Amino acid sequence: MTPLFRIEKLLVSLDSRHGMVSIVDCLSLTVTKGETVALVGESGCGKSVTALAAMGLLEPPVNVTGGEIYLNDKSLLGLSNKELRKIRGRQIAMIFQEPMTSLNPVLTVGEQIRETLIAHETLDTREAERETINLLERVGIPSPKIRAKQYPHEFSGGMKQRVMIAIALAGKPKLLIADEPTTALDSTIQAQILRLLASLKEDLDMSMLLITHNLGLVAQVAQRVVIMYAGQVVEETSVTRLFQSPKHPYTQGLLASLPDASKHQERLPTINGSIPSLANYSSGCQFAERCPHTQTICISEKPPRRRMLDGTITACWLT
Repeated sequence: MTPLFRIEKLLVSLDSRHGMVSIVDCLSLTVTKGETVALVGESGCGKSVTALAAMGLLEPPVNVTGGEIYLNDKSLLGLSNKELRKIRGRQIAMIFQEPMTSLNPVLTVGEQIRETLIAHETLDTREAERETINLLERVGIPSPKIRAKQYPHEFSGGMKQRVMIAIALAGKPKLLIADEPTTALDSTIQAQILRLLASLKEDLDMSMLLITHNLGLVAQVAQRVVIMYAGQVVEETSVTRLFQSPKHPYTQGLLASLPDASKHQERLPTINGSIPSLANYSSGCQFAERCPHTQTICISEKPPRRRMLDGTITACWLT
């Protein structure tokens, strides 16, 4: 099956005082029609930069310096801003991090949804207003006619996130990129937002790229998962295989650090060390300094991506 969305060997670099510094290094992933793929990694590993590159929203000094991004076999790199505006919202949409700051504080939520509708649909003002109410109702906001006339500061964090979802869905996109959609929300609201996204995905026959650092969310909504570390993909597998048989030492460390109610642990296991800074990325495996199984080759040479017998793709000399 031809993927709806694919990234091939993406390179994103920062033009810094140290010269060109790699942020995303040779990243590849695919999302097929109707599928949810989770892109997982610690803060600063390049997840959000990858999403912004896909949307054509990177600005200097951060630039795409190599690779390709395709949507329905059409390359998104090299398109003009005018061409990208026709695609954003209509074919590919994004829920940004931090709904508290992503909404315009001086426009009502109804005006912000209508902007997207008018940009992508042939609607007059009355039709756009009616569809705005429908979208607010669809994402579970009570009294949508009243709420559409209110400003973002009159909404709770969970309600702001629902508004962001309504804006993203206004153009009926084929692919939704959800960048940490439950950040800063309590666990009850997180569960509600996840159920909402899963339900809307099925109703609208969308695909979704979920960006998160929370493996608990991954287990609930995704079919496949891509694990990132320091700008590189270290493992790609199905969610079932991820939890049953993680292959890369970094993935194993992440899973080992999760709380387990069936075990009486005074302290959770941790991954020793810290993520290298952008200026200190090595020519070998970026995880080598923290890995308990490091060999000489790990430090000097970048490990190749290998597909294992169970279908897992991993970048590790041990495998």
